[in-house]
This record gives sequence, C-alpha cells and structure tokens, in this order.
Amino acid sequence: MIRLLQNIAFWLCCALSMNSWAQKDSLQLKFNFSFDKLPLEAEKWYVSKQNDSLQFSTVKLYASNIQVYFTDHTNLKAPKQHHLVDWQEAKTYILNIGPGTNKKIKKITFDLGVDSLSSVSGALGGDLDPTRGMYWAWQSGYINFKIEGKCPTLTSRKNQFQYHIGGYLNPNNALRKIEIIPNAANLNLISIDLAAFFENFKVTEFSSVMIPGNRAMKLADNALLMFKQ
Repeated sequence: MIRLLQNIAFWLCCALSMNSWAQKDSLQLKFNFSFDKLPLEAEKWYVSKQNDSLQFSTVKLYASNIQVYFTDHTNLKAPKQHHLVDWQEAKTYILNIGPGTNKKIKKITFDLGVDSLSSVSGALGGDLDPTRGMYWAWQSGYINFKIEGKCPTLTSRKNQFQYHIGGYLNPNNALRKIEIIPNAANLNLISIDLAAFFENFKVTEFSSVMIPGNRAMKLADNALLMFKQ
C-alpha cells in the first residue's frame, strides 16, 4: 500500500509539473518512457519479444544538439547543447526549446550521446557533471545512455543486467543520430520505448556491456529503434 501511494504521488507530481511548464509561452519537447506502449514503472515486470522478463532500475540518456525543423524551412536549436533525460527525474522529461510558435513542425533531430569534442574536453558541469553518473574518464568520455535492471534467468549478481553504452573514437563511436517525424496528435512528444531496445537479442547473450567496443556498437544501433511517437 505504501509503495502504491508513493507511485501515485510521484505520477501526480509529474503531471502537475508538466502542466505548469506547458502553460508557459514556449516551445517544449516532452520525453515519455514506456515498454511496448505501457508506462515504464519501477518494480514492475515486463516481457520482451525474446521472452525475457525484465525489471528496470535505471534509464538515462543524453539528447544533444536538439533541433526543431519547421515546414517553412526555418529551424530552431535548443539553447542547451546537452540534455540528460533521467527516467527517475520527471523534471528532465521536458525541455524548453524557445518561444512559442504557430509554425508546423516538420521533424525533430538530436544526437543520442555526447560529441567527441565535449568528451575530450574532460568532465564538465551542468548535465555533463560527473556526479550525474554518466562520465567514464577522458580516455573513454561520456556514457551516451545507461540501462540497468534485473532478469531472473541471468546468473549475474542479483540477476542484474547493465548496459553503459558510449565511446567516441572510431571505429567504436557509439553516438547515434535520431530523427523524429512528428504526427498530428503529438507534435512535440518523443517516446522512448524500451521494448524496441530488447526486441532482437536475449539478455542472456550478454548481461553486461560497460566499455566501448563491438557489443556497445550493436546496442547503440538497437537504441535507434527506441525513439518514436
């Protein structure tokens, strides 16, 4: 009962926060976490297309160099270069891009991850602050996205899987370009569907990817499937 009340309070706070931000005269992007169109919730079990039972504890990602393109051939770039979206922090779900406009959005683009220049510049502040848990070291740079949780069929400690995907040096540059074509119903909503990430591999193939390399590149490609409307 206590957990249920905590979840209700959390989502109520999210809704109130989103409503208060949405009332501002500004263009906003809104991120939404799900699993096969179901809301992504803590301590809830989900089943992948590979029949893996999954429970999530951490989902974080960098959306960088966000640009909104309009049908009149103009575009607007987010003033914030690197935005850390954290499933556990509802305030990170919404990003202000600029002043409100009646222009029709043609597409939204951004980088999933942190560019090489920022990576070689060393640990920075703001959303790139190392205390956010997304920085390895100057040799490897930043973690582009992080997904952690449990799968009961794993023999790892506490049945955990950990995917910390990054790397900025070729041939293991894990940064990926995302392009969203909005639909009429949700022009500025970006859905992050974890089911798509897990749909073409079994977690037992590898439970942990923590460094740049071939496996990280494969999972970076999988991440492209997560972003939709």
